[in-house]
Amino acid sequence: MRWDQLFEDLAAQQQEWERREVEADAAEHTRAERSRVHLGDRLAADVGRPLRVRVSGVGPLTVRLVDVGPDWLLVHDPRQQERQERVVVMDALVSVEGLTGRVDDRPRRWGLRQALRAVSRDRARVRVHDREGDQRSGTIDRVLADHLDLARHADDEPRRAGAVRGLVSLPYAAVAMVQRL
Repeated sequence: MRWDQLFEDLAAQQQEWERREVEADAAEHTRAERSRVHLGDRLAADVGRPLRVRVSGVGPLTVRLVDVGPDWLLVHDPRQQERQERVVVMDALVSVEGLTGRVDDRPRRWGLRQALRAVSRDRARVRVHDREGDQRSGTIDRVLADHLDLARHADDEPRRAGAVRGLVSLPYAAVAMVQRL
């Protein structure tokens, strides 16, 4: 009788050990899966949601997320009557509040240069915020490999030869946000 109890006890211990090992493997698998989730994937799953973002050189913004690219996000301030859209460079994000935790890892096609080329093609007046807190107004003349050229002019003036007060080249690494005016 004692041998039966000993074997039953050993079998129970083995089952408990195996259960704990399965739980540990599942937890490790979950941690490994989570370690592959990028912020852009979480943002893409929450398009349309209100968020609070903090942008280097700009500060906190309460926005509605409109679109997400591989290295940028498009937002607008829901409190403004005009839909003033802003392209925020993903690397300039300091924090994001309001994400649901969902993930959308589908590939996003258009990078920052493509988004800025669309703004340049429209000849839209913009304000470019850099990561140090400075801002410059004008029209994006050229979108190049690692920088953009901004023709500087007043916010309320269209780009005309007589209105341009110079051309400034801004490396993408320095740009935090581009706001359409």
